[in-house]
Amino acid sequence: MNEPIDFGRCLSFINLQLKPNASAVIAADSKARWRAITISRQSGTGGHLVAEEVARFLHLHGPYGAASWVVFDRNLLEKVLQDHHLPPHLAKYMPEDRISGIEDTLDELFGLHPPTWTLVEKTSDTILRLAELGNVILLGRGGNIITSKLDYMLHVRLIGARDERIEFVQADRQLNKKSASQIVDREDEGRRRYVKKYFHKDIDDPQLYHLVINTSKVGHAAAARLIAQTILADYDVTHAMPAPHG
Repeated sequence: MNEPIDFGRCLSFINLQLKPNASAVIAADSKARWRAITISRQSGTGGHLVAEEVARFLHLHGPYGAASWVVFDRNLLEKVLQDHHLPPHLAKYMPEDRISGIEDTLDELFGLHPPTWTLVEKTSDTILRLAELGNVILLGRGGNIITSKLDYMLHVRLIGARDERIEFVQADRQLNKKSASQIVDREDEGRRRYVKKYFHKDIDDPQLYHLVINTSKVGHAAAARLIAQTILADYDVTHAMPAPHG
């Protein structure tokens, strides 16, 4: 099951990166080709689990003095709201896979929230700010497209067999198979619609990513290892990474 998002830990990371005395820490990563990661994922591929494992690998095996890596997933919404001084209740309108196109349009017409284009624009601005800080792993919300012109980004897509993804959601969220199946289909369609509507791209286009990893074939731990090894390939790492587990 996913662990609760620790927004306070993410804020501590941001504050550390922005302090003048953190310049030496940031500089330790400045020569690396890859300084931040985006992860796009099909529902039930364990995106958050893989991202946290990547962060753990990089923390343990990255160069001495480099800043720890931090995952931004659902906590990204809180960061957007904070950055742009928006009321907390708007968080329900911001996830990429929760509000249907019809529901979103009706809410905008009746003035229940700002136009979604505005929220997407503010989310994109926050994603760019975090990417510029470096040592971040950004999940979803078109992060790979928003940061596509930054040459230090590594873009990853996680895919998997539908049946196995349903099983993962069943276990992760403690649901029956029917409910899990509905969630997988709804989230996949929502994410596909979000990227198509706001970025005019096909989320399944492999040309949008450096790595496309099938977690049904390799597992979550090995997927995390592949991503981490790609990042660490540009560092002089003198000790081997441990074998994947789980």
